[in-house]
Amino acid sequence: MPARILSIDVGGTGLKAAVLNRDGELVSDHLRVLTPKPCPPDLLVKTVKLLVAPFKTYDCVAMGFPGVVRDGRIITAPNLGTDLYAGFALAAKMAKALGKPVRIANDADVQGFAVVKGEGLEMVATLGTGFGTSLFRDGELMPHLEIAHMLANKDKTFDQFIGEKERKKQGNKGWNKRVEKVLPFLYTLVHYDRLYISGGNAKHLTFKLPKNTKIVPNISGIKGGAGLWRQETWK
Repeated sequence: MPARILSIDVGGTGLKAAVLNRDGELVSDHLRVLTPKPCPPDLLVKTVKLLVAPFKTYDCVAMGFPGVVRDGRIITAPNLGTDLYAGFALAAKMAKALGKPVRIANDADVQGFAVVKGEGLEMVATLGTGFGTSLFRDGELMPHLEIAHMLANKDKTFDQFIGEKERKKQGNKGWNKRVEKVLPFLYTLVHYDRLYISGGNAKHLTFKLPKNTKIVPNISGIKGGAGLWRQETWK
């Protein structure tokens, strides 16, 4: 297990980074810049390199990315441009740019490493530019479920139905009604024991949450990077 992990949280709105110890606690300042718009892959790599330049000492890199990731390559990037990112070897490109080994996972998966208790079936839902989920069984990350791209209502996917654009369009009151409508679907889908809600828009929730559901800090998206490196192997 590396002693110091540079953890990077890639979002559709902002890019955040900090250095962690083995326990996932920050041992550096927490830095943030806006995500460029548009943000093609090469510009993302360049922007991240500039963001983390102040961090001089770390052993490895963990990155949470808003899309489906496999073997260090991007499969989907709904809020950054799937056409641009599909097949892009982001882990290898970041490793070359930073000179350190890099592990990348979906951003909700990374959040989960920071918040799950490791008991039973636990689910994480992120409310931000889009909508993300991850699922853990007894602390082990399960295969990624890209619920964000499934239809939530008529012709709108979950990303479109409760994402940031729709929150601004509907206002917080209307958006809360939509999120409240969506949450029971998650339970019906997996029958989780606990649900953790995070992401930049979690702070806008106003309705009474279902039982076994709690809001967790958005900084979990960075802290979970240590969990990514606790895995013996990673693809």
